[in-house]
Amino acid sequence: MQEGPRIAIRLCAEPFDAAQEEGDILSLQADIGALVAFTGLCRSEGGAVSALELEHYPGMAEREMTEIAQRAAQRWPLHALTVLHRYGRLRPGEKIVLVLVAAKGRAEAFAAAEFVMDYLKSRAPFWKRALLSDGSDGDWIDAKTVDEAALARWRSDDEASPGREDMHEPGVQGGRGDGQDQGDKR
Repeated sequence: MQEGPRIAIRLCAEPFDAAQEEGDILSLQADIGALVAFTGLCRSEGGAVSALELEHYPGMAEREMTEIAQRAAQRWPLHALTVLHRYGRLRPGEKIVLVLVAAKGRAEAFAAAEFVMDYLKSRAPFWKRALLSDGSDGDWIDAKTVDEAALARWRSDDEASPGREDMHEPGVQGGRGDGQDQGDKR
């Protein structure tokens, strides 16, 4: 019997292979009913940005990413969670971050993926600077108000916030809300 989810955290300068990472998770067990994948990409901002320069605080970044993943695994019944984050110079269209969450059902997989991304965007020690298409160095990019607002929804410990035990209940986290949702049978 599995004691807890498989958690994989990696920082990498080189591109990652999302399909290979998914295959690694799916090879773990047959009871996975949902695999949610989020891939964050470098944007060109309408052609104004030629690259992003991503820096991190070595050691601290891995610890924070691990803490975030462990909190997600405590909150939802997960089978596996992978979080990869790149650093260095990335061009528009390149992958920056990958979050893969495997669970029995889609509700907990989607919720855990959002939780991890909201915390990564707001709390992990990464810094981004835009390198502009005109050849100049842009400013360091500050955290966005919308990221802090997204994070605030997870800080509530009240009864309205579904936890591990509630995720398979009808009407919770994406269910119909009328009691007719009897679980995902797909």
